[in-house]
Amino acid sequence: MPDSTSQPYRDPHEYDHRHSDVSGGWLRAAVFGAMDGLVTNIALIAGIGAAGAPRGTIILTGVAGLVAGAFSMALGEYTSVTTQNEQVDKEAAVERGALDRNPVGEMRELSGMFQEMGMTAETATKAASEVHGNPDRALRVHVTQELGVDPDSKPSPWIAAVSSFVMFSIGAVVPLLSFLFGSAELWLGLAIGGLGLMIAGSFAAYFTGRAWWRGALRQLLFGAIAVAATYLVGHLLGVNAA
Repeated sequence: MPDSTSQPYRDPHEYDHRHSDVSGGWLRAAVFGAMDGLVTNIALIAGIGAAGAPRGTIILTGVAGLVAGAFSMALGEYTSVTTQNEQVDKEAAVERGALDRNPVGEMRELSGMFQEMGMTAETATKAASEVHGNPDRALRVHVTQELGVDPDSKPSPWIAAVSSFVMFSIGAVVPLLSFLFGSAELWLGLAIGGLGLMIAGSFAAYFTGRAWWRGALRQLLFGAIAVAATYLVGHLLGVNAA
């Protein structure tokens, strides 16, 4: 045990595990963007390919889908995350007002929440009193307990937007690869897209600790449903886009 002049003591338990960042907002946006890019362009290619479109039209449609989808995803992520953060700020302001108007009542409320978590009444009352000794700390604890979010650890809308834009673009270009390199075979583009879905699903499963093959098959199934629907539409319309 270190003396009072050395560095603060840290329990060895702190070093036996690590947690991933779950508050930055990048992982959800990246996974969503990659999956959406893959599914969107695989389905587009399937639909216009089934309708008889030539290689050039497939490439043009796929690139247009990539650009439009990437910007749409990025703007959507930025707006949604910003709106979510603004709502948290609004609720934090409401809570701050309640703390200013009725600090005793809010302290009793926090004590009750601590008791629901398993503390004795005496311990909960003492803990709530200590929390309320600092107004900023009291606000953070109340918001965290009542809303389930940390007002000081909000996701970044810019990180979410950039992650979504980049990963959508990567996902959307995968089913176009065979056409960009000269092939006109629809089945090959769809097969490469399906492989991309499986790889993306495997990576997503890695971050959540799930079996990689479950993630791969799940994403392949979801993509197959979208592809089947658009392929059927294209086949029924039978429009020659040449």
